[in-house]
Amino acid sequence: MQKYTLKLRISLPGALQFALPFAHVFALIFVLTGFVGCDNVALVQDDVAESDSFERKTLLTLQLNWRADAQHGGFYQAVVDGEYEAEGLDVKIVQGGPGSPVIPKLVMGRVDFAIANADQILQVREQEADIVGVMAPMQHSPRCIMVHQSTGITEFDQLKDMTLGMNEGRTFAIFLKSKLRLDGVRIVPYGGSVAKFLLDEKFAQQGYVFSEPLVAKEQGGDPHSLMVSDLGFDPYSSCVAVQSKRIQDDPDLVKKFVAASRRGWISYLQSPERANQEINRVNPDMDIDSLNSAAEILKTLCLPDGLTPESFGWMTQERWLELAKAMHDIEAIKLDPQPASSAAWVDLSK
Repeated sequence: MQKYTLKLRISLPGALQFALPFAHVFALIFVLTGFVGCDNVALVQDDVAESDSFERKTLLTLQLNWRADAQHGGFYQAVVDGEYEAEGLDVKIVQGGPGSPVIPKLVMGRVDFAIANADQILQVREQEADIVGVMAPMQHSPRCIMVHQSTGITEFDQLKDMTLGMNEGRTFAIFLKSKLRLDGVRIVPYGGSVAKFLLDEKFAQQGYVFSEPLVAKEQGGDPHSLMVSDLGFDPYSSCVAVQSKRIQDDPDLVKKFVAASRRGWISYLQSPERANQEINRVNPDMDIDSLNSAAEILKTLCLPDGLTPESFGWMTQERWLELAKAMHDIEAIKLDPQPASSAAWVDLSK
């Protein structure tokens, strides 16, 4: 298919000649004719080399669920390795943080993709947010409760007579409270840092096993992680979520984004150095050593025993249904688990 560029010859000293796309040249004509005379406006055929320079990539925005850290490593790897570019995509990654409206931004169309855990997707769908999961980098949940080793706590039922920094409205917290007595435990909102943990031996807090514990250790703390998945709550994590409408309108674009993201993640788990440098640049709170350690921990969550790189990121109906049933039991969702779980994800592996 031939491409054309509108070339404008302008009577200026030096006989300058401009070659601009259609959308820009008409505005330029309007401005310049007030000051100079135009000799001619000619429509000429570009050669192949010139037309290639005007190829445009599809601009997309990926909203993170938190500040950049290792849980987003594969997405940053896809950027630095040019995986998105190879698919004709120009992806901008936007960091999140405490109180960041990640899901609302996706629902309102202010971002194209967002990172969310599977339980969040099920919850917001009950509020008529028609979003779905299309890829799950982490097959197992990284959610943990971080305690001090000096307390001798090694099991969840030993959590008592302390302060626990935890967002009570989150599904994992509801599940945890349904399973444990938590005698004498005072629950306070999670503040988004390890500052209180470092100052108080009787303070425990929520975290991701590859994030807060590593930061606490780096700053002289003695963290020990209790994995919430050991209690039976194990949702897919750091899922790529997208509006259902986007898949219906442009399935190929979504598949390209997922394919590039998968390649980025597989590369990150093998050699995370370049992506970690970029993560450290945009979020200096995550130092390189901690990020490299986190990448090692992620291998067990992203590629557990029995899962090959060829199957990376794909999900199963059985896992979604198991999660929906667990959430239904604690009244975190009210819809029937079977249809709720079936509608919450789309299989792009075929």
